[in-house]
Amino acid sequence: MPTQLKYSTTPGKDTDIVLIVQAAQPALPDDFSKEEAAYVQEQLSQEAKLISLNRYTHRIYLVATATAKTQQAGHEALRQAGYSLLKQLKADKVAQITLVDTTNTGATTYLAEGIYLSNYQFLRYKTKDAKPSPLQTIVITGTDNTDQAVQELQHVLEAVNITRDLVNEPNSHQSAEQFSAQLEELGQEAGFKTDVLDEIKIQSLKMGGLLAVNQGSEDPPTFTIMEWKPEQPVNEKPYVLVGKGVVYDTGGLSLKPTPQSMDFMKSDMAGAAAVAGVLYAIAKNKLPLHVIGLVPATDNRPGGKAFAPGDVITMHNGLTVEVLNTDAEGRLLLADALSFAQKYHPALVFDLATLTGAAARAIGKEGLVAMGNAGEEVMSGLKKTGEQVHERLVEFPLWDEYKKHIESDIADLKNLGGADAGAISAGKFLECFTNYPWVHFDIAGVAYLHGEDSYRGKMATGAGVRLIYHYLRALAQ
Repeated sequence: MPTQLKYSTTPGKDTDIVLIVQAAQPALPDDFSKEEAAYVQEQLSQEAKLISLNRYTHRIYLVATATAKTQQAGHEALRQAGYSLLKQLKADKVAQITLVDTTNTGATTYLAEGIYLSNYQFLRYKTKDAKPSPLQTIVITGTDNTDQAVQELQHVLEAVNITRDLVNEPNSHQSAEQFSAQLEELGQEAGFKTDVLDEIKIQSLKMGGLLAVNQGSEDPPTFTIMEWKPEQPVNEKPYVLVGKGVVYDTGGLSLKPTPQSMDFMKSDMAGAAAVAGVLYAIAKNKLPLHVIGLVPATDNRPGGKAFAPGDVITMHNGLTVEVLNTDAEGRLLLADALSFAQKYHPALVFDLATLTGAAARAIGKEGLVAMGNAGEEVMSGLKKTGEQVHERLVEFPLWDEYKKHIESDIADLKNLGGADAGAISAGKFLECFTNYPWVHFDIAGVAYLHGEDSYRGKMATGAGVRLIYHYLRALAQ
């Protein structure tokens, strides 16, 4: 059962409590004894960030906050404090914790985020030694919050963890068809509409990129359309989200050569999972926006009829592409979906994809790579939102000169640029299939982590969900 967020105006009596205090001037409750107050002051003088008091009937934890360089940095420090706090809560086997902010800065929301996301576990295939977290409920208090705000936060954080579940699911249990079925179930739960196109329909739409990548697979491809359309949306034209849905990537005939490079390729559909997560959060919170999600899905294998380097394929929009490397497959799926998106005459399109190692090498696991043609206002808004939720963006250019990187001798385009600017040439390839405002997010560095990183955890992170949700939410207002 997922962690539950609840709202209360005041903490209950004899309940385990977290007090958020300013390290320099802590506002301690009147019921603190002189000995407790003296102990807290002594700990703060030694720069302790987490202090625990055991009253036997209940525990009191103090999270000390310091002045941060920026408001956003302060919020991120609270999320990370939630990660540290959770370790103590688990050790103490706390089932319910109540958060109280003595700083009057709205700190409980950010601390709750950190605790909730840190409490995520993927135990589905554990048959022994599974240790579910004892923490089940987080109560947020204070007059600066409301039931509605806490419920909204619950749904957004649920969406992040649902995205993590989808990405952590092994390929043995997640073919393209199984993945689409999971998205249908999500739609039924959250209230958005889903329509899954099968291989025959994909063929009729002439999605040459998706079909080519699927040629070596024993499982058919799918193309899932998810749609949330309330009665009176504020946007006349829909916002469209496109996610790369490669459920497993061997590299195809251009087999991945490096040690362990294939071990975690179940995560190559993290972009598609993030799109589903955003739709879930939007539908559960009933945002007054018309939003469509598109997910082309297949695995990429070197089987019998696998597409090969040197092949020329015809895409959904009629452009021809020379395939120089079958491991540059994600852009082929996305290109078909991006050109399909034109039928909706969208106001704005985002695509999310674990697209290139070049993006991960450029900025590591610390941020998302973004590029597009949507204009400075959109990119500025995304960067601002990224700072707020700590899913920060680095914008790469899409100068006209990069088009030369993907010019083919025998077709309209080739699917691979040179050794330099690999993330950008991939983005430039995608741009050829758009005729609307569009932003591409390369989440290869942040979607799946091989070591634990604070509240983002280990393995799938759910990257992109909070960023896109909060950006669209701002548009809804």
